[in-house]
Amino acid sequence: MGHAIYFCEHCGKVKHVFFTCKSRFCTSCGSKYTQDRADSISSKLINCTHRHIVFTIPQELRVFFQRDRKLLNVLFKASSDTILSWFASLNKSEDFKPGMVSTMHTFGRDLKWNPHIHVLVTEGASGNRTVWCKVSHIPFNMLRKRWQATLLHMLHEHLGNEFYKLKTFLFKTYTDGFYVYAKSNMNSKSSDSIQYIIRYTGRPAMAQSRILDYDGEFVTFYYERHEDGQRVVEKITAIEFIKRLIIHIPDEHFKMIRYYGLYAKKHVNYSKLYLLQSHSKRLFRKRHSHWRARILLAFGVDPLACSCGHTMKLLEIFNPSKNPYIDNLRPPLYNSS
Repeated sequence: MGHAIYFCEHCGKVKHVFFTCKSRFCTSCGSKYTQDRADSISSKLINCTHRHIVFTIPQELRVFFQRDRKLLNVLFKASSDTILSWFASLNKSEDFKPGMVSTMHTFGRDLKWNPHIHVLVTEGASGNRTVWCKVSHIPFNMLRKRWQATLLHMLHEHLGNEFYKLKTFLFKTYTDGFYVYAKSNMNSKSSDSIQYIIRYTGRPAMAQSRILDYDGEFVTFYYERHEDGQRVVEKITAIEFIKRLIIHIPDEHFKMIRYYGLYAKKHVNYSKLYLLQSHSKRLFRKRHSHWRARILLAFGVDPLACSCGHTMKLLEIFNPSKNPYIDNLRPPLYNSS
């Protein structure tokens, strides 16, 4: 992917700093991506308690989203409409709007195809006249039925009348609505919730530490079963393991993180609300987000500090698409003349 060359003017030492691959299968690049997105989201959040809600779908619907991945947009739309319509119904003249950050996970703990939506919602909303109204109670039994009706109606519009039979079956089978998960007393810090809901938007669907063994043909890994927390060890072929991983790579230009309500665009009262991060703190984090500062903060070592006690300076940048030397992996260090 190219690299930069740094040079010490005092002792002549040269250092190559290679650019990151930015692959969704690279845990290092994925960690950096997650940190950057978390900082970006935090800079927009209102200083209030946020509720973490998970919208799931039954097994009968998963195959539709696997066959046509464009339908994944419907999950985002249906989940946001479910919450926004309920807040708006609290006072129709006010038309209350909360702030929402949504992200999609397409996998379960066993890596199988299981798309669901994680939403971070403000426990409060802004209306046409009221700057801020605290809303600490959200009836999740209502959300389940509203989520079910909204999603099935949208799928019916996209799939046509052939979906009507399954739609009727799902209403009769899931009389309490589709499962919506959220603890009523969840008051965790917003920063912690952000890290959790976006942790797999830029990295593989499974942490490398969960791989127990690979013998050249079979991969052995484990996961903790969601129902009872029991540890399950599974052994599958390497090809099957790769299949389970790559199916979760999103399509090009598909947005895994989306904003709704107060966070979608500047609301008339947005400027009157206090943000989670001050302007000075946002500038400080942005100023210390480059690669040199990250390594210094993480490991306490300046990567550009030369052994002679001086600081290296940038000499040249090589781009593989523009510089023929990269293909031969023999870049010129500097002009000896």
